[in-house]
Amino acid sequence: MQLTVLKLRVNLQLFAQEKTEPATPKKKADERKKGQVAKSQELPGSFILFFSFLFLFMFGSYFKDRMYRLFTVSLNEYMFWEVSVDNVIIIFGNLIMNGFLLLLPILLGTVIIAILGNYLQIGFLLTGDPLKMKLSKLNPIAGAKRIFSMHSVIEFLKSLLKFGIVASVCYTTIVAEKESFLALAKLPLESIFSFTAKITLILGLKIGGILVVLALFDFMYQKYEYEKKLKMSKQDIKDEYKKSEGDPLIKGKIREKQRRMAMQRMMQDVPKADVIITNPTHYAVALRYDAKEMDSPIVIAKGQDYIALKIREIAKSNNITLMENKPLARALYDQVEIGETVPSDLFQAVAEVLAYVYRLKQKA
Repeated sequence: MQLTVLKLRVNLQLFAQEKTEPATPKKKADERKKGQVAKSQELPGSFILFFSFLFLFMFGSYFKDRMYRLFTVSLNEYMFWEVSVDNVIIIFGNLIMNGFLLLLPILLGTVIIAILGNYLQIGFLLTGDPLKMKLSKLNPIAGAKRIFSMHSVIEFLKSLLKFGIVASVCYTTIVAEKESFLALAKLPLESIFSFTAKITLILGLKIGGILVVLALFDFMYQKYEYEKKLKMSKQDIKDEYKKSEGDPLIKGKIREKQRRMAMQRMMQDVPKADVIITNPTHYAVALRYDAKEMDSPIVIAKGQDYIALKIREIAKSNNITLMENKPLARALYDQVEIGETVPSDLFQAVAEVLAYVYRLKQKA
């Protein structure tokens, strides 16, 4: 029997340690600060390839005219210039500037697409934690485990799949244009360039579109792996709650200490009371009234059972009048908190009690 109970306890402990629960928002936020997010490295590259070729396809005539003008000026004007240091500097300066202006739209578009490709995956994230030097990265055993891990095998299979798909697209596209390739020998040079540019753009758009689709699937896989990696056990969630909210035992001790301090302050105020209204044993409510400072009486202490007994003992030792009034004591205990004034519906009854107490004091 004891052995069965021991096995059951061990199984429960193992179950509590199994990472079966999804990560909490705090765990995800902590990992995000470290730069650990669900991200596909292939998505920005595939976006850049696809949209770059799409940009060339849409504005190809513009780039063609710019390049034609660049070479026309070079062959028709610069060739007839006198070769000198100043002329060479001017020519190369103009060529570099025109070439830069020609490539600037593509470069800007590439940068914007790269930023957008990362932003769509992880949002805005700026952290330097991944750049910190960690000696664990220099561990050859850990490096060997990463090389021969299941993750490396999956990445290798993904690379093979991409290579096979791209090769198939290139092969089918070129085979479809086989007749056009054979006829290139009879075409002028300008037509050959136009045909080559057209085939290149078609291949770029097809390959870029396929890589974008594959990258989207890769992003979903990376997100799945990320969620799986961040899974927590029930014990991890409990420990995290204790760290964030505090240990329940410690919080309970703090609350208990606060209650004792409040009780001590309340008991110190009992000698200031004018009268103690009792039930007679279950409830006790201490009232104080100063016509110069207050508009109506206030409750400075109240208690039930043991606390009521302590209030009565303090009142007797300080010669404070005890008045037995069961309905009033219960009503004041239920309706009025410590430090609050007596409500209007109970004011008449309290006023009668205070008047009686004052008359007793005058007789004394």
